[in-house]
Amino acid sequence: MTYEQQAEAGSWKLIPLLVIAAALPIGGCGGTGAGGRTVATTTELRELTGDSVVVQWNLIAVQTVGAAPPFPSTRAMAAVQGAVFEAVNSITGKYEPYFATTLRAPAGANPEAAAVAAAHGVLTWLFPAEAGNLLGRREASLAAMPDGQAKTDGIAAGEAAAAAMIAARTGDGSAPPLFWTPASSAPYEWQTTPSCPPAGGLFYHWRNVKPFGVRSSSQFRAPAPPRLDSQRYAKDYDEVQAVGDVGSSRRPQDRADVARLYAAQPPHQGWNDVARQILATRHDSITDTARTLAVMNMTLSDGHITVFESKYFYRTWRPETAIVRGDEDGNPATVGSPFTPFVVTPCFPSYPSAHGSGAGGASRILIKAYGRFHPVDLSHPAVPGVVLHYNDLKDIVSDVSDARVYGGIHFRFDQDAAEAMGRDVANYNNKHILRKRGHQDQGDAGDDDDDDVPSDRSPAHQ
Repeated sequence: MTYEQQAEAGSWKLIPLLVIAAALPIGGCGGTGAGGRTVATTTELRELTGDSVVVQWNLIAVQTVGAAPPFPSTRAMAAVQGAVFEAVNSITGKYEPYFATTLRAPAGANPEAAAVAAAHGVLTWLFPAEAGNLLGRREASLAAMPDGQAKTDGIAAGEAAAAAMIAARTGDGSAPPLFWTPASSAPYEWQTTPSCPPAGGLFYHWRNVKPFGVRSSSQFRAPAPPRLDSQRYAKDYDEVQAVGDVGSSRRPQDRADVARLYAAQPPHQGWNDVARQILATRHDSITDTARTLAVMNMTLSDGHITVFESKYFYRTWRPETAIVRGDEDGNPATVGSPFTPFVVTPCFPSYPSAHGSGAGGASRILIKAYGRFHPVDLSHPAVPGVVLHYNDLKDIVSDVSDARVYGGIHFRFDQDAAEAMGRDVANYNNKHILRKRGHQDQGDAGDDDDDDVPSDRSPAHQ
C-alpha cells in the first residue's frame, strides 16, 4: 500500500496504488513516523494508516496456533486480536477500549508498531515454544517502520495491551481440563463413542471459561432439542441415517468433499481465512480492521464457550449412538440400523453443534461489517484437490451444516440451533463491546433482517 497527498476538503486522502496480500512482507506507513507530531495531521494520518500489518499478524497468529484443538484455538485468536485492537485503538481512539484501565497512547504513536508488539506479546505467552520464531517475525515487521519516538511509543502501547490481555486470560477457566462420565445409558443421553479417551467426554470445563463479550456461558443457551417422539426428531434422524453413514450411496461427491474439508478445517482457520480474503479487496483503516477481527474472533470463542454450556446441559447422543439404538427411542417413525459415520465423531455431546455456532457467529460479524457477497475460496492441505468456491457468506454457513450431517456426526436440528446461538452471540458482542465512541445503545434485540447489507463503514477507495 502506498500513499499520495491530495487536496480534498482540506484533508488527506488515501490513494490505493497496490493491494497487499496477507502473505506479503509488511511495509511501514510513513505517516505515523517521527516528526508528524501536530494534532490535526496526526489524527488524519492515524485513521488512514493501512491495515496490512494487522492482516499479516492475523495470518501469523493462525499459523502459530496451528493444529491446536479448536476451542483453545478460538480462545487464543480472540486474545491476540483483542490485544491488537486495544493497542491500535489506544492510539487512534475511534472506539471504546476493551479494558477500562487502558490509557491513551502519546500523540503520534505508531499504530502499526503497536499492533505488532501486541500480537507478538500474546502469542509468545500462549506458545512459548515458538518464542524464537515469533521474535524474528516481530523484528522483521518493526524493521520496516521508521525509527523514532513514534515507533517507540507504538511498541510501548502494544506491550501494554498484551500485558492487559494476558492478565485478563490468566486463570480464565481454560485449564485444567475436565471430563464428563455419562451417568445414564437412557435413550437420548450422550454416550462415549470410539473416538473418546478413557477419561470420558472432552471439554467439560469449557462451559466455565470466561467469555470475552457475553455476560455468561448460559446467556444464550440453546432451547431444548426436539423430543425423541417428535416428527422433527424422526425427520432429522432419517436424514443423517440416509446420508451420513460411511457406506452411504446417497451422499453426493460434493457433499462428501464438504464433509471432509470442514472436518479437517477448524473454525479459527477457516473464518480468519475468509476475513483475510475479504480484506484483501479493501483498503480499510487499521482501526476498523483491528476491530472487526477482534469482534469476529471474540464471537467465535464466546460461541464455543456458550455451545459447551448447552452441550453439557442437554447431553444428547450422537447419531453414531442414536441410529444403532433407534428401536429404543420410543419414536415409531425411527428404525434402528448399523451405522458408522463418514467422519470421526467428536467426543462430546451432540446438541448443539460447535461448528454451527462458529459459522453463525463469524458470518454475522463479517456480514455486518462488509456485506454478504464476496468471492471466497476455502481449502485445506489435509483434503488435497478439494477447493470450495463461494460468492455468498451464507452459503458457507449452509455448507458447514451439511458437512456435519453428511459427515454423520450431527442431526440437522443440532446445526439450526447452533447457528441461531452464534448469531445471538454475534449481535450481542457487536453492540456491547468495542463500540464506536458516542454510540447510542440499541438494546439486545437481534437484527437478522438487515444482514444483507454492511454497516455504514465502507472501503476507503469507494
